[in-house]
Amino acid sequence: MTQINNEFRGKTLVISGGTRGIGRAIVLEFAKAGANVAFTYNSNEELARTQVAELESTYGIKARAYSLNILEPEGYKELFELIDKDFDRVDFFVSNAIISGRAVVGGYTKFMKLKPRGINNIFTATVNAFVVGAQEAAKRMEKVGGGSIISLSSTGNLVYIENYAGHGTAKAAVEAMARYAATELGEKNIRVNVVSGGPIETDALRAFTNYEEVRDLTASLSPLKRMGTPEDICGACLFLCSQKAGWVTGHTFIIDGGTTFK
Repeated sequence: MTQINNEFRGKTLVISGGTRGIGRAIVLEFAKAGANVAFTYNSNEELARTQVAELESTYGIKARAYSLNILEPEGYKELFELIDKDFDRVDFFVSNAIISGRAVVGGYTKFMKLKPRGINNIFTATVNAFVVGAQEAAKRMEKVGGGSIISLSSTGNLVYIENYAGHGTAKAAVEAMARYAATELGEKNIRVNVVSGGPIETDALRAFTNYEEVRDLTASLSPLKRMGTPEDICGACLFLCSQKAGWVTGHTFIIDGGTTFK
């Protein structure tokens, strides 16, 4: 792990949605490896400020938090201008933030009840936000000789999950978009990959109406007999941003505890 620590020290991760769940786990993983961290939050500024202070005092890295509404992807342009003032480089970008609650009404439901507005919101937050965020990150990465871009996805585009048609379809789209980005950005030494998780124990999953059913079914399907955790995802992100993954681009890494095989 010492080699990875030295590799990441002084470099900068930008990640959307870094205060809770998978995003927070990724932030901690990169901070432990010595990377500086710029993360976004939706509304809880106090939580974000507390996390910044903890990261800097615990790991001796530079951390900053920025407000971002991923339903307005154009906000990434202003966000990266702020990041430019706080950091001298961008090496890694992880598109992680998701939407929930009223924004997904008409998108998180059965197929016959899907509504364009709900679907559009999910697509905007998943695909459009990835595109604009990755574009802005790539401009900065090119200046430092390359970098690594990751989009989070889910196996809900491979296996049926009740009420997940809107989300699952958007995840399939962002995986395709990432492959196109990888093909076109490779000449700039920028690698683009996707980390796709099976059901992960997070607040977002617990908000699902059928959470307990999903939890129990996941544990029963997995040969490992448990749900996934945010910590199961973050190691893959660190690997994909490391030199050990230097010839890996345009791929989706599935981390699902073996559940999609059954």
